[in-house]
Order: sequence, then structure tokens, then C-alpha cells
Amino acid sequence: MNGQNIFISQRAPEPVGPYPHARRVGNLLFVSGIGPRERGSKKIPGVELDANGNILSYDFETQCHSVLKNIRYILEDAGSRWENIIDVTAFLIDIKKDFATFNRVYAEYFKTHLPTRTTVEVTALPTPIAIELKVIATID
Repeated sequence: MNGQNIFISQRAPEPVGPYPHARRVGNLLFVSGIGPRERGSKKIPGVELDANGNILSYDFETQCHSVLKNIRYILEDAGSRWENIIDVTAFLIDIKKDFATFNRVYAEYFKTHLPTRTTVEVTALPTPIAIELKVIATID
């Protein structure tokens, strides 16, 4: 964190642009859109790319678990916790194909704690991924 209440996690994947992982305003933590990439690696869990960087195949469930793990890292590193999530925005590149899997995996992580949620389909994301999440949480 710096003096502007900006957080960069040392465990989550590096941002792909000029933005922090999260920013605190009052007792709210706004987490930037986070994908399933791994820190310090070009590897994307669940994604197989060809030599030109085009997606050959993807395992959506693996991506879901990875992005949720990255969100947890950011929350913890910023001084919040999983149970403090109050809102989730999910961006999927193929909602018809992946929505049921997303709901099933999401339910594993949110069994009793139920934040509000919006899920939308997008035509693309900044890297070759199939899911990105943006969350808002409180900080105690």
C-alpha cells in the first residue's frame, strides 16, 4: 500500500495496465478486474495457446478456481477477507457455454456468505482468458 490507499498484491498476477489491484476508499475496498493468470508467469491456468497466442482450448472450471484464488490473495494482502465481499461483477466470454459451470464453482466459494452479483458476457478480455472478476469488499 502507499499513501493513496492503493494496493498491489505480491501474490496475485501483475496488472496488465497502469492500475493497482485494489484501492481503499473509507472502509470499502474496490478490486480491479482480475483474471486467472499466475504471478510472474505467462502461463494461464486452464488455457492452451498456439505459437501465435491464439486460444486452442480452455478449461473454464480451472480458470474459475484460479481467478477466485487471485481475488482472495488481493483481499488478504489489502487487509480484508473473503467474508467481507459485498459485490461481485463477473465478465464471461461465453455465457451460454460457461454460465452453469461458473454458478457451480461460485457456489463452492460462497456457501453461506452471499454478496450481490452481476454477470455479463463480453466479446473479449485483455488477455486470452474466459473470465474476469471485479469485487467490492469492506475492510474492518
